[in-house]
Amino acid sequence: MKKILMVVTSHKALENTDSTTGLWIGEFTDPYYVFKNEGYSIEIASPMGGKPPIDPMSQLTEHITSSNRRFQDDEVAQNALNTTKILSEVSAKNYDALFFPGGHGPMFDLASNHDSGKLILEFIESNKPVASVCHGPAALIKAAEIEPSLLKGKRVTGYSNLEEKMSLKMDNIPYTLENRLKELGGEYHNASAPFLSHVEVDGLLITGQNPLSAEPTAKALVNFWK
Repeated sequence: MKKILMVVTSHKALENTDSTTGLWIGEFTDPYYVFKNEGYSIEIASPMGGKPPIDPMSQLTEHITSSNRRFQDDEVAQNALNTTKILSEVSAKNYDALFFPGGHGPMFDLASNHDSGKLILEFIESNKPVASVCHGPAALIKAAEIEPSLLKGKRVTGYSNLEEKMSLKMDNIPYTLENRLKELGGEYHNASAPFLSHVEVDGLLITGQNPLSAEPTAKALVNFWK
């Protein structure tokens, strides 16, 4: 049985606003049930452990997916998300793949978290895939700062500058993910129009662009073994 480690943010504050962020719940639930449906075992970690903050925007009716509704009736999954392991205490040797859901939170904590960066490199060095979606690829930033060759010439995606502008969050974030991935040597690609699903697979790195890409990103990870 494959064992997946999902790493979620512990950060909820944005800049220049009282609005909060955190984990975009559909970017967790969509992949979670893709993995569950495959019979995979899933464990969840976060920088601070325990219950992660949920972006309130992701819980609005217009953003609810079928996986969100399934999650609302799934006490086992709810308990797993509410009792995440502390990131510094997990090891790549115990898992087959690593997955980072998004929400703006990862731009603040996972992007600068040394434990997260080291963990990503441990997976890559062990020939194990690392997948991330939307703002989840922000976790690759610290890994690429530790190992500058990580993103050089690699096809990657993530929440685009245009999507950020259309979401009216440009004044609330310290940088844009698209620009940072490019600065670190990644070959950034996106969908033909904002908010369409888009996934990039380059070796052990699998990245998805936005919330609609969460399930396809998880399926791309599943296909890694097929």
